[in-house]
Order: sequence, then structure tokens, then C-alpha cells
Amino acid sequence: MQPLLAIAGLTWKAAFRFRLFLVLAVLLLASVIGLPLLIEDDGTARGFTQILMTYTLSAITGLLGLSTLWLACGTLARDIEECQMQVVLTKPVARWQVWLGKWLGIMSLNTVLLALAGTSVYALLEYRAGRLPPAEQQTLRSEVLVARGSASEASHETEIAEATEKALQERLKSNPVEKVDLAEVRKEILEQVRATFQLVPPGYTRQWQIDLGHPKSYFQDRPLQLRIKFNTAQGGGSATYRGAWQVGDPASTNIWQYETPSLAPDTAYEFAIPANLCDAQGRLTILFLNPNSTSLLFSLDEGMAVLYPDGGFALNFVRGLGIILVWLALLTALGLMAASFLSFPVAAFFSLALLLVGLSSGTLAEAVDSGSVAAGNEETGAAGHSGADVVLIPAFKATLAVLGLAEKFSPIDALSTGRSIPWSELGLAVLQVDLLLGGAVSLAGIFLFSRRELATAQGTQ
Repeated sequence: MQPLLAIAGLTWKAAFRFRLFLVLAVLLLASVIGLPLLIEDDGTARGFTQILMTYTLSAITGLLGLSTLWLACGTLARDIEECQMQVVLTKPVARWQVWLGKWLGIMSLNTVLLALAGTSVYALLEYRAGRLPPAEQQTLRSEVLVARGSASEASHETEIAEATEKALQERLKSNPVEKVDLAEVRKEILEQVRATFQLVPPGYTRQWQIDLGHPKSYFQDRPLQLRIKFNTAQGGGSATYRGAWQVGDPASTNIWQYETPSLAPDTAYEFAIPANLCDAQGRLTILFLNPNSTSLLFSLDEGMAVLYPDGGFALNFVRGLGIILVWLALLTALGLMAASFLSFPVAAFFSLALLLVGLSSGTLAEAVDSGSVAAGNEETGAAGHSGADVVLIPAFKATLAVLGLAEKFSPIDALSTGRSIPWSELGLAVLQVDLLLGGAVSLAGIFLFSRRELATAQGTQ
């Protein structure tokens, strides 16, 4: 450990020599203090707190992410270009120890800066919450400054897949299609079957039975919330829709009925429901009646969820910062890997290009779904085709498979909406983002650095 700590110490000295630590500390504190003065919210304490947390944590993550890439690329590449690395390697220290020491130094720097910024955000939130009227404080403590678990309906993917395959075979018997069109036909049928699980036609009902994962006694006298989000293809952007709800165990008389006011589509809403409505096994039955003249669509992914208290905000906030630190560890490994075989400007460009690819997963997914990188014909509905599809589509699929290990870990949205971040999610983030992705990047970086010829490096004079 002594060589690692020595290299980490030199990395800290370089950060102070370049004034990086002080500049970042000032920028982070300025974002925490200055953003509340610029934020426009809906006028409620709940809305302001959610926006404040989203903006400040996003600014902190962005600043630390970019500075991490810059420092990781610069601290190794510049040491090589200025011939300082050749002097270091004359000591009894292996190249892998130099590489890991750099990583350890940058990550310890990130940990201190993230702790400073996180403590400032938490203190600001508590200070502002303490100055609110008791009623507003109660709302914040139950909906935002809390850790709420989320339970959804069991997956219907198996049923959908079986129904899709059955409908496909029936269509092929009556109307055979070319093999090249089979994927498009299957996709069309899949969407039709999925719609039957999501659409609620006018005058019809839709029932959800959600297993909360705990016995009824766990929720005794504890407040719950329903989180709903629906959409519709009709009515325009300004149209609103009503809904009649019934929540409770159908086998008992403990039923709660509620009629929501007119709500806009494509917007998430939360409303409280009374306690003690689930059955003995901790299952909650929800019935929705559509009184509108338009069909409403509740997506299987985020159409309906039950939120319940699952811990305190402080520890949940720490776990959220832990996931941000996990991302910074991956960016550190990425920057050092690029600097292991490239000069500083090229390494920085290469790292930012990879980061941009990671942020473009939505575009890649659209190309994979359509089966081509070429745009289709909107008038005829014909799919696009390109000669590069043979190479690019498999490459995009492989890229999405790799990005799928990491992209689902986003703590900012969970923290701003009072959702729980369990220890299992933090552990999975460490496993998939750091040990699998970061480990692979680190091994590649160490290998490239150990194979790099340093004797021919020239100083910049």
C-alpha cells in the first residue's frame, strides 16, 4: 500500500498545484447557494424542494464528472509528456501501482468534494424545511424528505409473449408473410397485445393487485401514496381527464373510494390513501373506472405504483451520493485508461466521445428497434435501409448491452421524489458499474500503460 498511497499523495499535490481542488470547491458551493436564487418553481414548498434537489445534484454530478475526466487524463498523460513518469519509475514501484495510485488519489479527492457538496445540500434542505409552516413541513417529511419504497404490479411480460406468439401463429395460418417481414409482423402484434394490458376504454375498469412485499402489520397505521401516470392519443395537449378509484381489500368492507379531479396526461401524480387498506398478505387491490369519452393508457412500466415509508431521508441521501461516487469511479478509470496510451488532448477528446456515446443510448435504441440507421419514409411507413446496418446494428446492440449494466442507476430522480434507494441497489451499482465495467476498463488501462514505451517520450520545452 505504501507506493499506492505515495502516488495518491502526489496526485493530491498536483490538484492543489493546479488550483483544481479550490476551484471545484468554490464552484460546488456556488451551485448549491446560487441555484436556489435562480430556480422558478410552482410556488409550493414541495415543488421548490424537488427542483432544488434535482438542479443542485445534477450540477454537482456534472462538475465533478467533467473535472474527473480532465484530471484523470491530465495527471497521467502530462506526467508522461513532461518526463516526470520516467523519474517515478526509477523507484521500486510497478506501473500497475502507479496507475492504481492515480485512481486512488483522484477518487479520494472526489470523495472529499462530494461529501462537502452533499453536506451543503443536506444542510440547506433541512434549514429551508425548518422555516416552513407545520403543514408544509409535514408534506415535505412525508413526500420528499423521506425514503419511500415503491411497489408495482407483477410483470405481465410472460403472458404478453405467449399471447403474441399465439396470435402470430394464427395470422401466419390465414395470411402467410415473407420471412423478411416476419419481425415487423411480430412487432406489430406485440404492440397490439401490450395495448390490451395498458388501455382502459371509456366506461371500463382496470384492476391492479400489488404485492407490497411485507405483511399487513408492517403497514399498520402508516400512510401510503398512489403514484399514477397515464397517457392518451386523443384530446390534445390541453385536455384533462377524470378518474374514479376504489382501493382496499375486496373481501372486506374496508374500501376507500375517491374521484380524482381533472388531470393532464403524460404527467406523474401522487395522492395519499388511508392506512390499513391492504389484505393480510400485504397486497393492495386498486380499481380504476374511466368515466371519460377517451381511452386512457397506463403503461406497464410506470402507470401505477404504491409508495410506502421505508426509512429516513438522511441515510437515503448518503446512499444516493454513494451511487454518484460509483459513477465517478468509472469516469476516473475511463480517463486514466485513455491517458495510458494517448496524449492529454487526444485522451480528453476520446474520453468525452465515449461519454457522449453513453449519453446517446436512446438514439442507439431507436436505431436497433427500427433495424436501420437510415430514416424511414414517414409518408409510406416503410422502414429505412442502409448498407452499414450489417455492421452498425450489431455494434449498437453490443453497446446497449454494456450500457445496460450502468444506465439504470440514477439516484437524483429517486432523491427528488422521496423514493428509497436500498442498500441492494447501491451494492448492485458497485458490482455492475465499478467491478464489471470499471474493472474491465482498469485492466485495459493497466495493460496499455505497462506496454507503453516511455523512453522515447520528450519533454515540452
